[in-house]
Amino acid sequence: MDLIWLVPALPLFGFALLVVFGRRLGDPVAGWLGTAVVGGSFAVAVKLFTDLLALPADERVLTQKLWTWIPVGDFSVDIGFLVDPLSITMCLFVTGIGALIHLYSIGYMKGDPDFSKFFVYLNLFVASMLLLVLGDNLLLTFLGWEGVGACSYFLISFWFTDEANASAGKKAFITNRVGDVGFMVGTFLVWFTVGSLNFLDIGAAASNVAAGTATAIALLFFVGAVGKSAQLPLFVWLPDAMAGPTPVSALIHAATMVTAGVYLITRLNPIMAEAGWANDVVAWVGAITALVAATIAVAQNDIKKVLAYSTVSQLGYMFLAVGTQTYVAGVFHMVTHAFFKALLFLGSGSVILAMAHEQDMRRYGNLRKYLPITFATFVIGWLAIAGVPPLSGFWSKDEILAGAFNAGPAGPVLWAIGLATALLTAFYMSRQVFMTFYGEERWRVEEDAPVAAGGGGEEATDAEPAEADDAHGHHLTQDHTPTESPPTMTIPLVVLAVLSVVGGALNLPFADGLKRLEHWLAPTIVEEHHLPGAGTLWVLAIIAVVVAIAGIWFAAQVYLRRRVEASRLEPPVLANGWYIDAAYARLVDGPGRAAFQGTADFDAKVVDGAVNGIASGWRLLGSKLRLAQPGFVRSYALGVGVGAVLLLAFIVTRMNL
Repeated sequence: MDLIWLVPALPLFGFALLVVFGRRLGDPVAGWLGTAVVGGSFAVAVKLFTDLLALPADERVLTQKLWTWIPVGDFSVDIGFLVDPLSITMCLFVTGIGALIHLYSIGYMKGDPDFSKFFVYLNLFVASMLLLVLGDNLLLTFLGWEGVGACSYFLISFWFTDEANASAGKKAFITNRVGDVGFMVGTFLVWFTVGSLNFLDIGAAASNVAAGTATAIALLFFVGAVGKSAQLPLFVWLPDAMAGPTPVSALIHAATMVTAGVYLITRLNPIMAEAGWANDVVAWVGAITALVAATIAVAQNDIKKVLAYSTVSQLGYMFLAVGTQTYVAGVFHMVTHAFFKALLFLGSGSVILAMAHEQDMRRYGNLRKYLPITFATFVIGWLAIAGVPPLSGFWSKDEILAGAFNAGPAGPVLWAIGLATALLTAFYMSRQVFMTFYGEERWRVEEDAPVAAGGGGEEATDAEPAEADDAHGHHLTQDHTPTESPPTMTIPLVVLAVLSVVGGALNLPFADGLKRLEHWLAPTIVEEHHLPGAGTLWVLAIIAVVVAIAGIWFAAQVYLRRRVEASRLEPPVLANGWYIDAAYARLVDGPGRAAFQGTADFDAKVVDGAVNGIASGWRLLGSKLRLAQPGFVRSYALGVGVGAVLLLAFIVTRMNL
């Protein structure tokens, strides 16, 4: 356990080395160095896992204090790490999938002029996330929390010479700051209530916290989680985060930043157990976000935006799980989602690279012929997220739905929303696969010919030109022939595909001995909601499978057999995300701008005016008094003489009286 500090230290060390020597090492050595340090961190995490597994269940909570960070009177915060089943689970998939994404990036970013800088940011991103999940107190967690926020800004706007990319980075940064207010105020309230920011102290004192205070703390931290994990109403930054290179999308969406909110709520489960109706808020926000994001994904044509809205939706499932206090199901889905979502994003990157960085799926078609490895692995990711057994996504999503169904009077409604989301997920993911890997080779159409909307027979009014420039200067032309990605990119795809197949074995419902993740996480969970009985579980599972197959079947009718016009299922309101982002833009640019300008005017005219007015008054008084102090000796002598005469006259007068 003395090796705990190495887990975040290795990628931080890689970051420092690349800052100093990165440009000198160049492409691809800088990439191999960045990959090696994250791989080393994964190896240490595996060692810690085996050591922790060897201990009795009730002893699997260990801490390591490195030094005292902030000693101020009664307030003291350490640089210390908390090693327990929850933090080690997070470390394993953060470092494991992070290492695969680093390896993939060596091929994807080849030839980029800022190749080494990209790995500088990736290493810092992973180090920040590891600090977040290993920190034994809220303040250290917040340091990692802000670290991943800063790195997301750097990476989303990595190709910042394009104004849209720079704007996307700023949007992510600003939106997350809104959520961070909740985290900070919640931290203050925890300190005033518990007298400590240490997670173990918070857990020990949680049962003595008043229900109202616990509810306030839970809601404040949930505001932070809503911003970081892109839930309504703060989800708008995540789709625009697609502006960064594809490996960034995989890292943000699968292994690091967006899972931080789910982790935080799970870590604070002792407080959530006392928070009453705050749990209902978490569950309902998660369920509604899952459904809304799924409807938007149905009408997206950018291959990465489909996956971005899918991530928002899947995160909604995770919050539905933690809100119904089925924490194991939430963590289970977090892990399986990391497998298949990283696979899907990296697979989309392979497609994008093969198609000269064209991201419009209406320019794709029949790519299974040219990209056999990408196609095979992408299909596994598609079936996993669609909830087709026996792939991993089926088991974790089914457990969330079962937990929601058993969550009291509102349970069946939450379950129905989750089931509708599952239907849409199977549909839009099938749409993506059919448009990308099946049908005609639509990039070979004439430049002035219309592009089939949604892969169907309709004409798109907003089609991109047949030749598209990308950040690397490539072009998509009619005689373009896609080729499979290099091994540095396909090997991670194969590994993630295998994990997406077998990942469900982490927590199978058939017997108590197969619920490995549930038993593993037990020391960190105070109150876990029970799932329905075996009979109900079988019925719910069968319904979920039928729904998934129905979604795939209907997508095939629309996008393969073209028996339904795709445009009827892709209305502008969905293509534009229910106009939520546009409404925010109008609010900020209209009343928001007026309010900010009014505040600035008040500050300039009233606040600054009062200060400047007082200063002007004293300056005027000083200018008048200055006349009595001209600096001439004869004037002072005259004054002294006149004063002496007046004083003498006064004395003589008084003596005569």
